[in-house]
Amino acid sequence: MAVLTKPQQRLRRRRRVRAKIRGSAERPRLSVRRTNRGIFAQLIDDDAGHTLAAVTWIEPELKELKPMDQAKKAGELLAKRAADAGVGTCVFDRGGYRYHGRVKALADGAREGGLSF
Repeated sequence: MAVLTKPQQRLRRRRRVRAKIRGSAERPRLSVRRTNRGIFAQLIDDDAGHTLAAVTWIEPELKELKPMDQAKKAGELLAKRAADAGVGTCVFDRGGYRYHGRVKALADGAREGGLSF
């Protein structure tokens, strides 16, 4: 039995999650990517293969915040951009990460911003 590294384990979890969820134009997929330095999120229409709205930690209003505050503010900013794009609901794709910490903070911020999932 081969021993998997942490990135390989996350990739396996990510693929398992992605096999069960799919985004559409009416209900896009909210995809989360977390790094040690920051967090990225985007709303993806899987049918067309387009990103409808996105947010990244290197934006000026997010860059100077602490990680948890940064994730929550990123969720709120993404919800605002989603509303501008005409999206009100989405499917949450945690990307193989536990629904915990910064991933949960981003989801809570998106909910507070008006996005439902």
